[in-house]
Order: sequence, then C-alpha cells, then structure tokens
Amino acid sequence: MDIRRDDPAAPYVADLLVYHRRELEVVMGAHASALDASDLSMPNVTFWTAWHDRTLAGFGALKQLAHDHGEVKSMRAAPAARGMGVGRAMLAHIVAEARARGYARLSLETGTAALHGPALSLYRSAGFVPCAAFADYAPSPHNQFLTLDLST
Repeated sequence: MDIRRDDPAAPYVADLLVYHRRELEVVMGAHASALDASDLSMPNVTFWTAWHDRTLAGFGALKQLAHDHGEVKSMRAAPAARGMGVGRAMLAHIVAEARARGYARLSLETGTAALHGPALSLYRSAGFVPCAAFADYAPSPHNQFLTLDLST
C-alpha cells in the first residue's frame, strides 16, 4: 500500500469522494456529514490517498483542531479495495503523523448506523475509546465520538 499526500480536488479522487458522500446520505439522510473536496483542501487539513499498484484504493485526512489535538477525517476504502487493509494502513499513517506533529490526542466522529460497524471495529482495535463530543460537534443518536491518547 502506497500512501501519498494528495489533492482532494484531483480528478482521480472525485468519483470516490462522491461515492463516499452519497453512501452516507443514503444511509443517514439529513444526518450525514462528510467533507467535500473544498473542505478537505482547507489549510488545517492534510489529505492522503492510498494506492494499490496503480489503482486508487482509498483516502483519509487529518484535521488540526489545536496545537495538540487532531481529528481523523473522511476515511474511505474504494469498494473494490475493501478487505485489503486500506483502512488499517491509512489509520496507522494518520496516527503516525499525529504523533510526529506532537499531538497529545487524536479524535474522530463517526456514525451509529450499521454501515459504520467495520470502521468502528477498526478504530477500537487501534486503541480509540469513547469520549464526549469535541470541537463543534453536537451529540445525537446518529453520531459517536472516539479518542486516542497519544501522550504516552
């Protein structure tokens, strides 16, 4: 798996980004929230793509919330790449980058629908634990919050 810093507005990312957003909208309706290419291009967000051979296998991002706190954003494996370890590789990359930046904490918000089950299992297996809402999120029956202590 080759993980590269990339441009979320690149044409080769567009279809997977649209797929990601549409799938969430279908499952979660008005409760879906996913960043678009312009949001993922903000200065406080770093975006990466994952490649298997010459095929886009997924993407993920890290948003800086504070000097010592980051947020995992928009992790997605391409449908054809599911089960290949894309999510695990991307999450490991994001955690390593957060540690390199000196973050004490890495958090994320995810949904509660069955669609989110595999991601939730991945996050828990990486050491993320439930936490209170953070940043500007509001808790609801449709979302949940996890954090990973990087200070140790």
